[in-house]
Amino acid sequence: MNDERPDLGPDRLYALLPAVHRARDELAGHPLRDLLRVVTEQVEVVEADLEALYDNWFVETADDWVVPYLGDLVGYRPVAAGGDGVATRPELARVLAPRAEVAHLVRSLRRKGTLALLEELGRDVAGWPARAVEFARLLVVSAHLDFEYPDRGRAVDLHDVDAVELLGGPFDRIAHVADLRRISSHRQPGLLNVEAVGLWAWRTRAHRLVSSPAACLEEVGPSAFTVSVLGNDAPIWRRPAPDPEAAETVAGEADLPVPLRRRALAADPAAVYGSDLDLHLEVGVRRGSGVARQPVPVERLVAADLTDWSYRPLPGTVAVDPELGRVAFPPGHAPHGLWVSYSYGVPADIGGGPYPRRLRTPGPDTFHQTVSLTRPYPSGSVRSIGEALERWARVRERQPTCVVEILDSEEYVESLEVLVRRGESVEIRAGQRVRPVIRLLDRTRNAPDALRIATLEHDAGHGDGAGEGAGEGAGEGAGEGAGEGAGEGAGEGEGAGRADDAAEPHAPQPGGCVRLDGLLVTGRAVHVEGPLQRVEIRDCTLVPGWGLRADCEPTRPAEPSLELYRCRGPILVERSILGSIQVFADEVTSDPVRVTICDSVLDATSLEREAVGAPNWPLAHAVLTLRDCTVVGQVQAHAIALAENTLLLGRVRVARRQFGCLRYCWVAPGSRTPRRHRCQPNLAEAAARAAAAGDGGTRDEQDARAAEARLRVVPRFDGLRYGRPDYARLAEDCAVEILRGADDESEIGAHHDLYQPQRLAALSARLAEYTPARSESAVLLADRWTRPTGPPAGHPIGPAEGTNTGRTP
Repeated sequence: MNDERPDLGPDRLYALLPAVHRARDELAGHPLRDLLRVVTEQVEVVEADLEALYDNWFVETADDWVVPYLGDLVGYRPVAAGGDGVATRPELARVLAPRAEVAHLVRSLRRKGTLALLEELGRDVAGWPARAVEFARLLVVSAHLDFEYPDRGRAVDLHDVDAVELLGGPFDRIAHVADLRRISSHRQPGLLNVEAVGLWAWRTRAHRLVSSPAACLEEVGPSAFTVSVLGNDAPIWRRPAPDPEAAETVAGEADLPVPLRRRALAADPAAVYGSDLDLHLEVGVRRGSGVARQPVPVERLVAADLTDWSYRPLPGTVAVDPELGRVAFPPGHAPHGLWVSYSYGVPADIGGGPYPRRLRTPGPDTFHQTVSLTRPYPSGSVRSIGEALERWARVRERQPTCVVEILDSEEYVESLEVLVRRGESVEIRAGQRVRPVIRLLDRTRNAPDALRIATLEHDAGHGDGAGEGAGEGAGEGAGEGAGEGAGEGAGEGEGAGRADDAAEPHAPQPGGCVRLDGLLVTGRAVHVEGPLQRVEIRDCTLVPGWGLRADCEPTRPAEPSLELYRCRGPILVERSILGSIQVFADEVTSDPVRVTICDSVLDATSLEREAVGAPNWPLAHAVLTLRDCTVVGQVQAHAIALAENTLLLGRVRVARRQFGCLRYCWVAPGSRTPRRHRCQPNLAEAAARAAAAGDGGTRDEQDARAAEARLRVVPRFDGLRYGRPDYARLAEDCAVEILRGADDESEIGAHHDLYQPQRLAALSARLAEYTPARSESAVLLADRWTRPTGPPAGHPIGPAEGTNTGRTP
């Protein structure tokens, strides 16, 4: 029997009626059809639920809420230390009951006690690549005449420089004297014990950029390059590919997201160099009037130490320093451009990057224009963002919604001006798995060169970019609204637009929506001006300090990344990294601009600079909402409506203390804020005073204990300089009040949604359950051994400069 029926949409039940009833219904004005359409909606809901019942039989296709119930059928028990899995966010529920762990439970029980299983637990339970090590194999032993192990217990061979370089880390293979301290001790653990089993876990993620332009350091020489387009030192990371055959073996460097070492590159360049491997170089070769890209053969590659750029490659070779991300060509043989495919390390998917993002498909009435600079050019694409906006300007009357999508990771050097009017919306976004760079240069001496977003004016003086040729017939076609892209809530009506035009022919038209998605903007700020309806910045990086030096220090640390000039519509920032925000507003004639920042890092490059402020004015005329953010710098605003799970590292000062609330935050001492709910260091100070009072302490003793508690809960970071792989990540030895101080027991700050405390607790519990008999285990965070030691100078929050806060082997 064939069950296939034509899809009639909402009228499929109505089509089953006899024709005589449909004819009578048509004469009556279709009341029966309208009734059956309502019934059809509910029938579709029931059918979808019945189809989901079949999908929920299998752990691979089941809904997230079903996974714990399927696990209960095979004896799965959630880890209590991870937190309460009832009535939580879906993201946290997926962490507390990982789908992969439930699916592999029976197989894991059968392989209990093997090192390969422990590594698999790291991936299934916490989502972290891992390497298991039995430290008993690294202890000094006396050789037995009958059982010889020439590769174990040997003295240090100083000729084996590779082994010496790996000393004390996850890949250590040199013999050590036994350490009697327990590996799981909460005081001072020791690794090298007979019963110790460690699981090294990597939290850093490796993201791959394809054909990204390198930065030529002209101050060093025309032959000196960095793989980072910003010109900073960026180590090249290994990006492991899944290998099913390696499931039963202990992971090595090639199987884990670790920085590529110089000696590893020199030992086997073919294993790491290639178009689909860890590193690939393309140089520009002059052909006629253009430049063609030509791959560099692996035979020309030379691993070198380019720390001070003193090494000079021989003719016909290319020197690469993977630990610093530097490339050098022979003197006098500089290429006409360099493009690099490589992986770089990040602690989270925040800011512009080649990670998957949620992109909406443009509607049929949306003007969708692609942009690419990489050959072969995609069909229908243009070569610049400005050209795409000019094309939209010609058809904006018919298509008020515009989506400009960039399809490569190239660098776009342009002067951009996005001008919109009521009912229109413009979205400039990166495609999937790419990270385009918009570099704003100082092109004009008598005007600013920021990326300008504003309302369209009738004055002919504003004709650049999208506004060129777009002033005629203003307001026509705007009544259709802008349902796609960034145009949510952007329809105002055609007649209203013409009425405003007639009343004020030279005034800016209020309205318009703009969204930036997946971009990296450097060189200048983003300038938002006028009564826009809405501005959204999602998954973007507005480089703090406009640019970076080789050591990741900002080139213009005092400059803002976002300027808001007489804005009226809301500003929304999500999953982004940006520098300071400066607000220009008239406090007398306008309401405060509403700025909402979620899951982002707001970095003023120093605790003493303004993260949010106003030029030449005490307070910014803005109302802030901060959720899951890390704010480096002072916040000086009119009011804070809500701040939750946020680290406010600089002092906060608001004008309206009776409005708003701070909950589950860390606030710098001396701040003037609205009422606080379970914020640090207030909680720690209150607990210390209560404990001192319970012990009969005097007022001075209570104050001393409160001061100690205040210092103890100061947030500590692995690094606070943008461009480093440990940027804005809390240190392992940070106070537990910060690491688990959020409202759902996750960490406070921009990395809240990673739920790393819950992942670590669950992995530690599972590791103790599956460790070999009579062994003691612990999870060791390997990021400490793969990052530069100490935070950058100028950031008092963190470990001391030049120190390594990891465990001492």
